[in-house]
Parts: sequence; structure tokens; C-alpha cells
Amino acid sequence: MIPLTEKDIRACFVNATKREVSQATLPDLDSLDWENLDYLGWQDRKAPLSAYAIVVLDGTPTGILLRAARPSSSTLRRKGVCAWCEDIVETNDVSLYAARRGGPLGRRGDTIGTLICTDFRCSRNVRRTPTRAEAGSDVESVREEIVARRVAGLRERSARFVEEVASTR
Repeated sequence: MIPLTEKDIRACFVNATKREVSQATLPDLDSLDWENLDYLGWQDRKAPLSAYAIVVLDGTPTGILLRAARPSSSTLRRKGVCAWCEDIVETNDVSLYAARRGGPLGRRGDTIGTLICTDFRCSRNVRRTPTRAEAGSDVESVREEIVARRVAGLRERSARFVEEVASTR
């Protein structure tokens, strides 16, 4: 992920109003490990059901505003797999996020949703050491290949979702 400034972040959203963008609480940008991020995602500390994700599409940061589903007693007990990182180990902390589409579709109320790691830890998940089930008995020799495949998959799936949100058709 390319390092972003506050100005870069606030200028890149495709499905949020200027007011929503100006009120967003940003993460501590200086503390981020930009080299090991495949996208920037965070929950708003002041508005717990609001979250944001920024993916680089064709060299340009493209951000989306996400809304988390309200937790209920039945959803708190369910396990799920993040649609972006597809991690098979972390299945307890996945949330349903919905994003208003960009342009006229979004103004009419169209949304699209997906399951994403609640705390947006996908970049860490795809870089974890492969399990024996994933790599067989020779974990070290195939680790880099498995991790590279996971990273590519995460980048492709997150970009596809953001492109779908940004699409005006």
C-alpha cells in the first residue's frame, strides 16, 4: 500500500458525502506498517458502526464508507470467513459490512455488502505462517508461494469489491 496523507484519504471516497468524509476519525497514519498493508481499513472510534476501506485501483487510492450491521445476540455467536482474506483460522471476528454504491445508484439507496474481518486485519492474516493443512509437511519450502498467493487474492478480492461499489451501472 502506498503511504497516504490525511488529505489523500479525505479526497478519495467514492460513496460518501463531503460531510461524512470530514467527520471521519482517521487512524494514526504514522504508526501504520504501510509496506505490509494491502489496503487501509479501519473502524471509526467515534462512530462504531462506521468503517472505511481504501484500496489502490490503477495507481489511485479509492476509498469507501462502510456500515457495520448492528450486532445481535444471534450474530455474535456465528462464525464466518472474511470474503477478502478468506482466512480459515480467524473466523470469530468477521462482520457484515454494507457500502452505499457510488453515483446515482447510491443516491437511490442501492448498497452492496460483504463479510470482512471486523478489525480489518486481513493483511496480517494472509501473511501468517501456513498451517500444516495448507502446506503439508514441508511448510518452509512452500510458505512464500502460499503467502504470495494469499496476498494476491486479498488484493484482487478487495479491489473487486471497491470497484463494484464505485461502479455507476
